[in-house]
Amino acid sequence: MQRHSIVGATVLLAALALPAQAAVRDGSHDFDFWFGQWTSTHHKLKHRLANSNEWEDFTGEAVARPLLGGRANTDENVFHSGVAGAGGIAFRTYDPTKDLWSIYWIGTTSYTVDAPMVGRFADGVGTFYGDDTWEGKPVRVRFIWSKIDLTHCHWEQAYSSDGGKTWETNWLMDFSRKAF
Repeated sequence: MQRHSIVGATVLLAALALPAQAAVRDGSHDFDFWFGQWTSTHHKLKHRLANSNEWEDFTGEAVARPLLGGRANTDENVFHSGVAGAGGIAFRTYDPTKDLWSIYWIGTTSYTVDAPMVGRFADGVGTFYGDDTWEGKPVRVRFIWSKIDLTHCHWEQAYSSDGGKTWETNWLMDFSRKAF
């Protein structure tokens, strides 16, 4: 009897000494709100990182679809900005081991895949960061998805030329879901 008590106590002490593993959050459905058809209003800074306050406004449309059971998705954006055929495609992938999304953009200004924006959702807000260049200079880029409900959401982009110490918001998009 005493032997079982010692073994039981040893097992209990060993279990208490092990670090508890945190449950891995499954963010594979973070973008489920986005699937469907949307209209958009855009408020875009005309001259980025130039101390400009001159904005242009235009409308657009987007269609978003899930892929691979939600661990990837895509959307196509059409911009009614006065530039024929303006728009782009976003492609997102989710890494469940890191709880991180990577967002890739292919726009009609370059037709190349931009470096990924990487991040996650917390408390209903998605924040994503990446590195890029603007007019030949390196910039840090931030995307924020917020104000999310069944029929609306907000997206914004900001650039930092000082490694993320200060940010200039240069593009705001507000989306309204088209009727089902």
